[in-house]
Amino acid sequence: MVKVLQEMKKKKGNTILIMLLLILVTTFTLLFVQTERGHVQTDSNENNAFEVLGPTTMNVTLQYLYMDGEVIEEQTEETIWAMEDFWAQYEEWNLLTQSEGRMVFQKEIDDISPDLKMNGYFGITEDGILSIFEGVPQDEQVIQSFFQVDTKKLKSKQHSELAKGIPVGDKDHYEEVLEVFAEYKEAEF
Repeated sequence: MVKVLQEMKKKKGNTILIMLLLILVTTFTLLFVQTERGHVQTDSNENNAFEVLGPTTMNVTLQYLYMDGEVIEEQTEETIWAMEDFWAQYEEWNLLTQSEGRMVFQKEIDDISPDLKMNGYFGITEDGILSIFEGVPQDEQVIQSFFQVDTKKLKSKQHSELAKGIPVGDKDHYEEVLEVFAEYKEAEF
């Protein structure tokens, strides 16, 4: 390449061409080196997420809201390398609050809570209100109340089942029991 440049120097008209060639090669080399080192930043208008230049930690609270009203919270500490990845991880959650170093997300669960499945019993209070109890109705620990039942219209079997307690079991059974006893609804509670 040096010989080529020397030959071109001998020709006076090529001095400008040589200068342009050197500038072009130098610019390309600098651009390539800077890009490889990560010093060139590009703007992306298609995404508002910004890249974290180093890892940052965030206290994240996840709230699971079940259809019976119970909320179960889970606390985690997330190490975030890229905000875009972080937001993608929680795209199906609702952001409730955000402050420096802390975020609270909530997700509605189309099911009854695990505790209600295990320990919940439908029953009737002394006042005739259809309720869910923690444990059998005799313990009288009401979790949730629904409506006043016209106990005079209940069949004796239904009345005795409610007195003993009907296990909640699962979502389908929960909805089925509410539907059956809605026929005997006297008034909203």
